Amino acid sequence: MSDAQTLIENRPPSVAGLFLDRVAATPDAEAYRYPVPRASGEGPDDWKSLSWAETAERVYAIAAGLIELGVQPEQRVALASATRIEWILADLGIMCAGAATTTIYPQTNADESAYILSDSESHVLIAENAAQVAKAVEKRDELPRLTHVVVIDAAGVETGDWVLSLEELERRGAARLEKDPDLIKERVGKITRDQLATLIYTSGTTGRPKGVRLPHDNWSYMAKAIAATGLVSGEDVQYLWLPLAHVFGKVLTSGQVEVGHVTAVDGRVDKIIENLPVVQPTYMAAVPRIFEKVYNGVAAKARAGGGAKYRIFQWAADVAREYAKVTQDNFRRTGNRTAPFGLAARHKVADALVYAKIREAFGGNLRACISGSAALAPEIGYFFSGAGIHILEGYGLTESSAASFVNPGEAYRTGTVGKPLPGTEVRIADDGEILLRGPGIMQGYHQLPEKTAEVLESDGWFHTGDIGELSADGYLRITDRKKDLIKTSGGKYIAPAEVEGQFKAVCPYVSNILVHGADRNFCTALIALDEIAILDWAKENGLEGKSYAEVVAAPETVALVQGHVDQLNEGLQRWQTIKKFRLLPRDLDVEHGEITPSLKLKRPVVEREYRHLIDEMYAGAREA
Repeated sequence: MSDAQTLIENRPPSVAGLFLDRVAATPDAEAYRYPVPRASGEGPDDWKSLSWAETAERVYAIAAGLIELGVQPEQRVALASATRIEWILADLGIMCAGAATTTIYPQTNADESAYILSDSESHVLIAENAAQVAKAVEKRDELPRLTHVVVIDAAGVETGDWVLSLEELERRGAARLEKDPDLIKERVGKITRDQLATLIYTSGTTGRPKGVRLPHDNWSYMAKAIAATGLVSGEDVQYLWLPLAHVFGKVLTSGQVEVGHVTAVDGRVDKIIENLPVVQPTYMAAVPRIFEKVYNGVAAKARAGGGAKYRIFQWAADVAREYAKVTQDNFRRTGNRTAPFGLAARHKVADALVYAKIREAFGGNLRACISGSAALAPEIGYFFSGAGIHILEGYGLTESSAASFVNPGEAYRTGTVGKPLPGTEVRIADDGEILLRGPGIMQGYHQLPEKTAEVLESDGWFHTGDIGELSADGYLRITDRKKDLIKTSGGKYIAPAEVEGQFKAVCPYVSNILVHGADRNFCTALIALDEIAILDWAKENGLEGKSYAEVVAAPETVALVQGHVDQLNEGLQRWQTIKKFRLLPRDLDVEHGEITPSLKLKRPVVEREYRHLIDEMYAGAREA
């Protein structure tokens, strides 16, 4: 048996148990860093640290406080908060109490929040601030099981019997622990593998979200499997900004407990650029949209610097992609990441002019990034690879505890999601669907046995709904969502995500794109532009002072995007080409329900919202 198999098969029942072990092993080591705004409100935030022992003191107090409120093993405690240190402390506290965390995105409206609280039968809600508390207060009559609300930031909140502050919860917990110091150890010791640890509601594109039941063993397996990959070590510094209500963010916290490295936590997306040089992470995880925005931002900055600077950037981008493709191919064949002399010389010049500045913007110490949640356009992946920002794409779903595949360090291959985690099995069905089996797969959908039976076979194989291909040596390439494949009226199948990804690589102004063409005789696209990038372009092209909606409606902007569409079409099969497109009057967003909080496109919602534009493009299509 390999070391990885031994590590995984000898896993404890829960991450709560792993947390107790971590605290005992390295009590004085730094565990977390988190920002504290300066009293003056000016200048960058100060950062504070928590050791593992200090973390445990707060976690155990939260756990004991919840027990004081009457929370029993497996009972649900909901968490409605943005990513911050208290989210992690509360989640660990819930697990150490033997209870189960129900995650709620802070952007979720009052109706859907109430549905999740009711369907999950949550007894306590830990809410970030007054805005989150107000949603529960508004729906209190519909939530008879909700006995208490605990608020993290109590400013502007009237506390009492039903609502108490996190500080008060911890105070009650600390008092309980003085009387019963072994309380947490006893609770954690009774946790079983199949005991519910987390309920994560998937943001469905239609209908109500489904609660995915993930037991303690899922997270214990994930923690051990991540450690077994060797991708992270105790010396690492992780920058964690992803939504912790999402399974991708949540799995990163499990891996950290096992490995014991430092995690800097700040979920404010607008602070990423400011934080990276301060935190200087060695690795971070992100969704493709972040890499697209960085790429577009670098391209826009180069364009704003004048023609010469932009030409240098374009040259450097081409060199980066060529260098990445050649060196990855050589590594696959020989085990050495080498390039021919001429290409290596050009790469060295481009590094001094362009790439070094990009690495510096990421903090200067970045060893690798993990990308997941959606497909990364390969041309963007190759650009960063050639620039020395190594993006290891991974793959998983809420139903598989997030991390089913990841690229194996130096042997990563852009355009694939790598190999399965140790202990996870994969096979490709006759219709191309990816099937998974292993200790990371969910128990099922909460109170929905029929829905569970649709995707989970009796022998443990889970139907992902994704289409993919496995290479001879085990690398997986995702081609599309099974339900998203387009079949044209001419009988041709098109993977829209593939076309959309290619467009993002050629157009530095795009924010979101949806390719449409099911049962039609040609493909069209709805395109939303990145506001900052297109307004910067507008200033240089006689459209200064105009609003975003005015800029995207301008003939000059339509002509600009048409040029990029023409460039895209040159590399596509005839039936894949975009014949017509429309620019949207605003970007797609979470608030309108057009993208999920993890920035995935909700196709049915967007197509329904902009049906008039789609119909307009196909008007008179028979003559087209």
